[in-house]
Amino acid sequence: MEDIEVPEYFICPISLQIMKDPVTAITGITYDRESIEHWLFKGRNKTCPVTKQPLPRDSDLTPNHTLRRLIQAWCTENAALGVDRIPTPKTPLNKFHFIKLINDLWRPQLDQIQTLRKLESLAVENERNRKYMTEAGLPKAILAFLESCFERKSVDGLEEALSILHFFRIPSGETNLQQIEIEKIIEALTWVIGLEMENDFVVKSHALIVLKSVISTVRSGVLERLKPRLFQKIISVLRKRINQQGIIAALQVLLDACPWGRNRVLMVRYGAVFELMELELTAPERRITELVLGILFHLCCCADGRTQFLSHEGGIAVVAKRILRVSPASDDRGILILSSISKFSGGNDWVLQEMLKVGAVMKLCKVLQADSPAYLKDKAREILRLHYEEWKDSPCINGSILTEFIK
Repeated sequence: MEDIEVPEYFICPISLQIMKDPVTAITGITYDRESIEHWLFKGRNKTCPVTKQPLPRDSDLTPNHTLRRLIQAWCTENAALGVDRIPTPKTPLNKFHFIKLINDLWRPQLDQIQTLRKLESLAVENERNRKYMTEAGLPKAILAFLESCFERKSVDGLEEALSILHFFRIPSGETNLQQIEIEKIIEALTWVIGLEMENDFVVKSHALIVLKSVISTVRSGVLERLKPRLFQKIISVLRKRINQQGIIAALQVLLDACPWGRNRVLMVRYGAVFELMELELTAPERRITELVLGILFHLCCCADGRTQFLSHEGGIAVVAKRILRVSPASDDRGILILSSISKFSGGNDWVLQEMLKVGAVMKLCKVLQADSPAYLKDKAREILRLHYEEWKDSPCINGSILTEFIK
Protein backbone atom coordinates (compact mmCIF):
# COMPACT_ATOMS: atom_id res chain seq x y z
CA MET A 1 0.00 0.00 0.00
CA GLU A 2 3.02 2.27 0.40
CA ASP A 3 3.17 2.79 -3.39
CA ILE A 4 -0.51 3.76 -3.71
CA GLU A 5 -1.26 7.45 -4.03
CA VAL A 6 -4.03 8.27 -1.56
CA PRO A 7 -6.21 11.31 -2.43
CA GLU A 8 -5.17 14.16 -0.15
CA TYR A 9 -8.71 14.90 1.00
CA PHE A 10 -9.01 11.33 2.36
CA ILE A 11 -6.30 12.07 4.90
CA CYS A 12 -7.07 13.36 8.42
CA PRO A 13 -5.08 16.55 9.15
CA ILE A 14 -4.35 15.29 12.67
CA SER A 15 -3.50 11.58 12.31
CA LEU A 16 -2.30 11.83 8.67
CA GLN A 17 -4.09 8.51 8.10
CA ILE A 18 -7.08 7.63 5.87
CA MET A 19 -10.23 8.73 7.68
CA LYS A 20 -12.54 5.96 8.94
CA ASP A 21 -15.33 8.21 10.23
CA PRO A 22 -14.94 11.68 8.67
CA VAL A 23 -16.73 14.50 10.50
CA THR A 24 -16.79 18.21 9.71
CA ALA A 25 -16.23 20.76 12.48
CA ILE A 26 -18.00 24.13 12.64
CA THR A 27 -14.81 25.66 11.18
CA GLY A 28 -15.43 23.76 7.93
CA ILE A 29 -12.48 21.38 8.29
CA THR A 30 -13.04 17.62 8.10
CA TYR A 31 -11.24 15.27 10.49
CA ASP A 32 -11.44 11.62 11.48
CA ARG A 33 -13.87 11.50 14.43
CA GLU A 34 -11.49 9.65 16.74
CA SER A 35 -8.66 12.15 16.13
CA ILE A 36 -10.66 15.35 16.57
CA GLU A 37 -12.45 14.02 19.66
CA HIS A 38 -9.12 13.06 21.19
CA TRP A 39 -7.85 16.57 20.35
CA LEU A 40 -10.85 18.24 22.00
CA PHE A 41 -11.57 15.96 24.95
CA LYS A 42 -8.30 14.31 25.91
CA GLY A 43 -6.02 17.14 24.86
CA ARG A 44 -8.29 19.81 26.39
CA ASN A 45 -7.85 21.98 23.28
CA LYS A 46 -10.35 24.67 22.34
CA THR A 47 -9.24 25.61 18.84
CA CYS A 48 -9.41 24.04 15.38
CA PRO A 49 -6.04 22.36 14.67
CA VAL A 50 -5.97 23.69 11.08
CA THR A 51 -7.60 27.13 11.20
CA LYS A 52 -6.79 27.93 14.87
CA GLN A 53 -10.32 29.32 15.18
CA PRO A 54 -12.31 28.71 18.39
CA LEU A 55 -13.73 25.19 18.54
CA PRO A 56 -15.67 24.52 21.78
CA ARG A 57 -15.69 20.94 23.03
CA ASP A 58 -19.51 20.86 22.91
CA SER A 59 -19.67 22.05 19.29
CA ASP A 60 -21.27 19.79 16.70
CA LEU A 61 -19.20 17.39 14.61
CA THR A 62 -21.27 16.65 11.50
CA PRO A 63 -20.76 13.24 9.86
CA ASN A 64 -19.46 13.69 6.29
CA HIS A 65 -21.31 10.76 4.70
CA THR A 66 -20.39 11.74 1.15
CA LEU A 67 -16.67 11.72 1.86
CA ARG A 68 -16.98 8.48 3.82
CA ARG A 69 -18.69 6.75 0.86
CA LEU A 70 -15.99 8.06 -1.51
CA ILE A 71 -13.30 6.64 0.78
CA GLN A 72 -15.11 3.28 1.02
CA ALA A 73 -15.49 3.13 -2.78
CA TRP A 74 -11.81 3.96 -3.30
CA CYS A 75 -10.80 1.28 -0.79
CA THR A 76 -12.95 -1.30 -2.63
CA GLU A 77 -11.40 -0.36 -6.00
CA ASN A 78 -7.92 -0.79 -4.56
CA ALA A 79 -8.62 -3.94 -2.55
CA ALA A 80 -6.39 -6.00 -4.88
CA LEU A 81 -3.50 -3.72 -3.93
CA GLY A 82 -3.86 -4.48 -0.24
CA VAL A 83 -6.20 -1.65 0.77
CA ASP A 84 -8.70 -2.67 3.48
CA ARG A 85 -12.27 -1.46 3.14
CA ILE A 86 -13.38 1.05 5.77
CA PRO A 87 -16.47 -0.29 7.61
CA THR A 88 -19.49 1.96 8.03
CA PRO A 89 -19.15 3.53 11.52
CA LYS A 90 -21.78 3.09 14.19
CA THR A 91 -24.07 6.01 14.94
CA PRO A 92 -22.60 7.85 17.98
CA LEU A 93 -24.56 7.60 21.22
CA ASN A 94 -26.12 10.72 22.75
CA LYS A 95 -27.05 11.89 26.25
CA PHE A 96 -30.55 10.41 26.06
CA HIS A 97 -29.15 6.92 25.52
CA PHE A 98 -27.30 7.18 28.82
CA ILE A 99 -30.33 8.62 30.62
CA LYS A 100 -32.21 5.46 29.58
CA LEU A 101 -29.40 3.23 30.89
CA ILE A 102 -29.40 5.14 34.20
CA ASN A 103 -33.14 4.57 34.52
CA ASP A 104 -32.63 0.88 33.71
CA LEU A 105 -30.20 0.66 36.62
CA TRP A 106 -33.06 1.10 39.10
CA ARG A 107 -35.63 -1.14 37.43
CA PRO A 108 -35.92 -4.34 39.50
CA GLN A 109 -37.05 -6.43 36.54
CA LEU A 110 -33.79 -5.71 34.69
CA ASP A 111 -30.34 -7.16 35.41
CA GLN A 112 -28.38 -4.44 37.24
CA ILE A 113 -25.04 -6.17 36.66
CA GLN A 114 -25.62 -6.29 32.90
CA THR A 115 -26.56 -2.60 32.84
CA LEU A 116 -23.45 -1.71 34.84
CA ARG A 117 -21.23 -3.76 32.55
CA LYS A 118 -22.71 -2.06 29.51
CA LEU A 119 -22.06 1.36 31.07
CA GLU A 120 -18.52 0.29 31.99
CA SER A 121 -17.84 -0.83 28.42
CA LEU A 122 -19.14 2.48 27.03
CA ALA A 123 -17.10 4.50 29.55
CA VAL A 124 -13.94 2.70 28.46
CA GLU A 125 -14.75 3.24 24.77
CA ASN A 126 -14.08 6.97 24.38
CA GLU A 127 -14.12 10.44 25.92
CA ARG A 128 -17.28 11.41 24.02
CA ASN A 129 -19.27 8.74 25.85
CA ARG A 130 -17.90 9.91 29.20
CA LYS A 131 -18.90 13.49 28.35
CA TYR A 132 -22.49 12.43 27.67
CA MET A 133 -22.47 10.26 30.79
CA THR A 134 -21.58 13.27 32.89
CA GLU A 135 -24.31 15.36 31.25
CA ALA A 136 -26.82 12.57 31.90
CA GLY A 137 -25.91 12.51 35.61
CA LEU A 138 -24.25 9.09 35.62
CA PRO A 139 -21.59 9.89 38.28
CA LYS A 140 -24.26 10.83 40.83
CA ALA A 141 -26.35 7.76 39.93
CA ILE A 142 -23.37 5.42 40.41
CA LEU A 143 -22.53 7.10 43.72
CA ALA A 144 -26.11 6.41 44.84
CA PHE A 145 -25.66 2.79 43.78
CA LEU A 146 -22.42 2.61 45.79
CA GLU A 147 -24.19 3.95 48.88
CA SER A 148 -26.94 1.39 48.34
CA CYS A 149 -24.35 -1.41 48.24
CA PHE A 150 -22.86 -0.12 51.49
CA GLU A 151 -26.22 0.07 53.25
CA ARG A 152 -27.16 -3.45 52.13
CA LYS A 153 -23.60 -4.76 52.62
CA SER A 154 -23.85 -6.19 49.11
CA VAL A 155 -20.89 -6.51 46.74
CA ASP A 156 -23.00 -7.34 43.66
CA GLY A 157 -22.09 -4.83 40.94
CA LEU A 158 -19.54 -3.09 43.16
CA GLU A 159 -16.54 -3.83 40.94
CA GLU A 160 -18.30 -2.54 37.82
CA ALA A 161 -19.63 0.59 39.60
CA LEU A 162 -16.17 1.56 40.87
CA SER A 163 -14.63 0.87 37.47
CA ILE A 164 -17.10 3.37 35.98
CA LEU A 165 -16.58 5.97 38.71
CA HIS A 166 -12.80 6.03 38.47
CA PHE A 167 -13.11 7.66 35.03
CA PHE A 168 -14.79 10.74 36.52
CA ARG A 169 -13.76 13.51 38.85
CA ILE A 170 -16.04 13.25 41.89
CA PRO A 171 -17.75 15.38 43.01
CA SER A 172 -17.96 17.17 39.68
CA GLY A 173 -19.94 20.32 39.08
CA GLU A 174 -22.80 18.17 37.80
CA THR A 175 -23.26 16.13 40.95
CA ASN A 176 -23.99 19.04 43.37
CA LEU A 177 -23.29 16.86 46.41
CA GLN A 178 -24.08 18.16 49.87
CA GLN A 179 -21.64 17.73 52.77
CA ILE A 180 -23.70 14.97 54.37
CA GLU A 181 -23.74 13.07 51.06
CA ILE A 182 -19.98 13.39 50.75
CA GLU A 183 -19.49 11.99 54.25
CA LYS A 184 -21.68 8.99 53.34
CA ILE A 185 -19.66 8.43 50.18
CA ILE A 186 -16.39 8.52 52.14
CA GLU A 187 -17.83 6.01 54.61
CA ALA A 188 -18.94 3.73 51.76
CA LEU A 189 -15.52 3.91 50.08
CA THR A 190 -13.84 3.14 53.41
CA TRP A 191 -16.00 0.01 53.62
CA VAL A 192 -14.94 -1.01 50.11
CA ILE A 193 -11.24 -0.53 50.87
CA GLY A 194 -11.61 -2.90 53.80
CA LEU A 195 -13.32 -5.66 51.81
CA GLU A 196 -11.66 -8.88 50.68
CA MET A 197 -12.86 -9.62 47.14
CA GLU A 198 -11.87 -11.80 44.22
CA ASN A 199 -10.43 -8.94 42.15
CA ASP A 200 -9.16 -7.29 45.31
CA PHE A 201 -6.35 -5.01 44.09
CA VAL A 202 -8.33 -3.57 41.17
CA VAL A 203 -11.42 -2.87 43.31
CA LYS A 204 -9.37 -1.23 46.06
CA SER A 205 -7.39 0.80 43.52
CA HIS A 206 -10.54 2.16 41.88
CA ALA A 207 -12.07 2.92 45.29
CA LEU A 208 -8.96 4.86 46.31
CA ILE A 209 -8.92 6.82 43.04
CA VAL A 210 -12.54 7.86 43.63
CA LEU A 211 -11.75 8.65 47.28
CA LYS A 212 -8.80 10.82 46.24
CA SER A 213 -11.07 12.76 43.91
CA VAL A 214 -13.63 13.29 46.69
CA ILE A 215 -11.06 14.30 49.34
CA SER A 216 -9.33 16.78 47.02
CA THR A 217 -12.48 18.90 46.68
CA VAL A 218 -14.19 18.74 50.07
CA ARG A 219 -14.30 21.53 52.62
CA SER A 220 -12.03 21.57 55.65
CA GLY A 221 -14.95 20.67 57.92
CA VAL A 222 -15.13 17.23 56.31
CA LEU A 223 -11.37 16.67 56.54
CA GLU A 224 -11.41 17.57 60.23
CA ARG A 225 -13.95 14.81 60.94
CA LEU A 226 -12.50 11.92 58.94
CA LYS A 227 -13.09 8.70 60.84
CA PRO A 228 -10.19 6.69 62.34
CA ARG A 229 -11.26 3.64 60.36
CA LEU A 230 -10.42 5.46 57.11
CA PHE A 231 -6.77 5.90 58.11
CA GLN A 232 -6.59 2.36 59.43
CA LYS A 233 -7.80 0.92 56.11
CA ILE A 234 -5.61 3.14 53.92
CA ILE A 235 -2.48 2.26 55.89
CA SER A 236 -3.45 -1.40 55.60
CA VAL A 237 -3.59 -0.97 51.82
CA LEU A 238 -0.06 0.47 51.82
CA ARG A 239 1.06 -2.59 53.74
CA LYS A 240 -0.41 -4.90 51.09
CA ARG A 241 1.29 -3.05 48.19
CA ILE A 242 -1.57 -2.89 45.70
CA ASN A 243 -0.93 -1.48 42.21
CA GLN A 244 0.86 1.81 41.62
CA GLN A 245 -2.27 3.84 40.79
CA GLY A 246 -3.88 2.73 44.03
CA ILE A 247 -0.78 3.49 46.11
CA ILE A 248 -0.49 7.00 44.65
CA ALA A 249 -4.19 7.66 45.34
CA ALA A 250 -3.86 6.36 48.93
CA LEU A 251 -0.81 8.54 49.57
CA GLN A 252 -2.54 11.61 48.14
CA VAL A 253 -5.50 11.10 50.48
CA LEU A 254 -3.14 10.92 53.48
CA LEU A 255 -1.25 14.02 52.34
CA ASP A 256 -4.47 16.02 51.88
CA ALA A 257 -5.53 15.05 55.42
CA CYS A 258 -2.16 15.86 57.01
CA PRO A 259 -2.65 19.58 57.81
CA TRP A 260 -5.01 18.67 60.68
CA GLY A 261 -3.23 17.59 63.86
CA ARG A 262 -5.93 15.07 64.79
CA ASN A 263 -5.41 13.28 61.47
CA ARG A 264 -1.64 13.16 61.96
CA VAL A 265 -2.10 11.61 65.40
CA LEU A 266 -4.36 8.92 63.91
CA MET A 267 -1.91 8.16 61.09
CA VAL A 268 0.94 7.74 63.57
CA ARG A 269 -1.25 5.59 65.83
CA TYR A 270 -1.98 3.16 62.99
CA GLY A 271 1.69 2.84 62.00
CA ALA A 272 1.84 5.13 58.97
CA VAL A 273 5.48 6.12 59.51
CA PHE A 274 6.75 2.54 59.43
CA GLU A 275 4.68 1.62 56.34
CA LEU A 276 5.79 4.76 54.50
CA MET A 277 9.44 3.96 55.19
CA GLU A 278 8.98 0.35 54.08
CA LEU A 279 7.33 1.58 50.88
CA GLU A 280 10.16 4.01 50.21
CA LEU A 281 12.75 1.26 50.68
CA THR A 282 11.34 -0.42 47.56
CA ALA A 283 12.80 2.49 45.51
CA PRO A 284 9.44 3.55 44.03
CA GLU A 285 8.86 5.96 41.16
CA ARG A 286 9.33 9.70 41.64
CA ARG A 287 5.71 10.66 42.41
CA ILE A 288 5.47 8.08 45.19
CA THR A 289 8.69 9.34 46.76
CA GLU A 290 7.42 12.94 46.66
CA LEU A 291 4.19 11.91 48.37
CA VAL A 292 5.92 9.73 50.97
CA LEU A 293 8.34 12.51 51.95
CA GLY A 294 5.50 15.03 52.00
CA ILE A 295 3.53 12.91 54.48
CA LEU A 296 6.60 12.12 56.58
CA PHE A 297 7.36 15.83 56.87
CA HIS A 298 3.93 16.43 58.41
CA LEU A 299 4.16 13.40 60.71
CA CYS A 300 7.61 14.44 61.92
CA CYS A 301 6.06 17.69 63.13
CA CYS A 302 4.70 15.77 66.13
CA ALA A 303 6.77 14.03 68.81
CA ASP A 304 5.27 10.56 68.34
CA GLY A 305 5.83 10.81 64.60
CA ARG A 306 9.51 11.68 65.08
CA THR A 307 9.89 8.83 67.56
CA GLN A 308 8.47 6.33 65.05
CA PHE A 309 10.64 7.75 62.29
CA LEU A 310 13.82 7.43 64.35
CA SER A 311 12.89 3.91 65.45
CA HIS A 312 13.07 2.75 61.83
CA GLU A 313 16.63 1.66 61.08
CA GLY A 314 16.61 3.15 57.60
CA GLY A 315 14.75 6.39 58.33
CA ILE A 316 17.51 9.00 58.25
CA ALA A 317 19.55 7.15 55.63
CA VAL A 318 16.68 6.83 53.13
CA VAL A 319 15.62 10.48 53.44
CA ALA A 320 19.21 11.69 53.07
CA LYS A 321 19.72 9.50 50.01
CA ARG A 322 16.66 10.94 48.25
CA ILE A 323 17.88 14.55 48.57
CA LEU A 324 19.33 15.83 45.24
CA ARG A 325 18.37 12.56 43.53
CA VAL A 326 14.64 12.70 42.88
CA SER A 327 13.10 16.15 42.40
CA PRO A 328 13.04 19.68 43.87
CA ALA A 329 9.87 18.73 45.81
CA SER A 330 11.70 15.77 47.41
CA ASP A 331 14.68 18.00 48.27
CA ASP A 332 12.34 20.42 50.04
CA ARG A 333 10.55 17.77 52.11
CA GLY A 334 13.72 15.79 52.81
CA ILE A 335 15.64 18.76 54.20
CA LEU A 336 12.66 19.81 56.33
CA ILE A 337 12.44 16.28 57.78
CA LEU A 338 16.15 16.37 58.69
CA SER A 339 15.64 19.81 60.20
CA SER A 340 12.76 18.60 62.35
CA ILE A 341 14.46 15.48 63.73
CA SER A 342 17.74 17.28 64.42
CA LYS A 343 16.11 20.35 65.97
CA PHE A 344 14.00 18.30 68.36
CA SER A 345 16.64 15.66 69.09
CA GLY A 346 16.88 17.09 72.59
CA GLY A 347 20.59 16.55 72.74
CA ASN A 348 20.19 12.93 71.66
CA ASP A 349 23.72 12.16 70.54
CA TRP A 350 22.60 9.04 68.66
CA VAL A 351 20.46 11.07 66.22
CA LEU A 352 23.28 13.47 65.40
CA GLN A 353 25.84 10.68 65.06
CA GLU A 354 23.48 8.72 62.82
CA MET A 355 23.15 11.76 60.55
CA LEU A 356 26.95 11.77 60.24
CA LYS A 357 27.21 8.02 59.76
CA VAL A 358 24.66 7.71 56.93
CA GLY A 359 25.86 10.80 55.06
CA ALA A 360 23.03 13.20 55.93
CA VAL A 361 25.47 15.90 57.07
CA MET A 362 27.53 15.57 53.91
CA LYS A 363 24.34 15.73 51.83
CA LEU A 364 23.44 19.04 53.51
CA CYS A 365 26.87 20.34 52.50
CA LYS A 366 26.21 19.24 48.91
CA VAL A 367 22.93 21.15 48.95
CA LEU A 368 24.94 24.30 49.62
CA GLN A 369 27.16 23.50 46.61
CA ALA A 370 24.30 22.57 44.28
CA ASP A 371 22.03 24.83 42.27
CA SER A 372 19.34 24.67 44.96
CA PRO A 373 16.84 27.42 45.82
CA ALA A 374 18.14 30.01 48.30
CA TYR A 375 15.61 29.07 50.98
CA LEU A 376 16.74 25.43 50.94
CA LYS A 377 20.38 26.46 51.20
CA ASP A 378 19.45 28.65 54.18
CA LYS A 379 17.66 25.73 55.83
CA ALA A 380 20.63 23.38 55.23
CA ARG A 381 23.05 25.98 56.61
CA GLU A 382 20.80 26.48 59.65
CA ILE A 383 20.96 22.73 60.46
CA LEU A 384 24.75 22.67 60.07
CA ARG A 385 25.17 25.73 62.31
CA LEU A 386 22.84 24.36 64.98
CA HIS A 387 24.93 21.22 65.45
CA TYR A 388 28.34 22.47 64.37
CA GLU A 389 29.89 21.83 67.78
CA GLU A 390 28.76 18.19 67.77
CA TRP A 391 29.93 17.54 64.20
CA LYS A 392 33.11 19.57 63.70
CA ASP A 393 35.51 17.05 65.30
CA SER A 394 33.98 13.94 63.78
CA PRO A 395 36.21 11.72 61.59
CA CYS A 396 33.18 11.36 59.24
CA ILE A 397 33.54 14.90 57.92
CA ASN A 398 36.31 17.47 57.44
CA GLY A 399 35.83 20.08 60.15
CA SER A 400 37.46 22.88 58.13
CA ILE A 401 35.11 22.23 55.20
CA LEU A 402 32.13 22.27 57.57
CA THR A 403 33.36 25.62 58.95
CA GLU A 404 33.48 27.06 55.44
CA PHE A 405 29.92 25.96 54.68
CA ILE A 406 28.34 27.62 57.72
CA LYS A 407 29.90 31.03 57.14
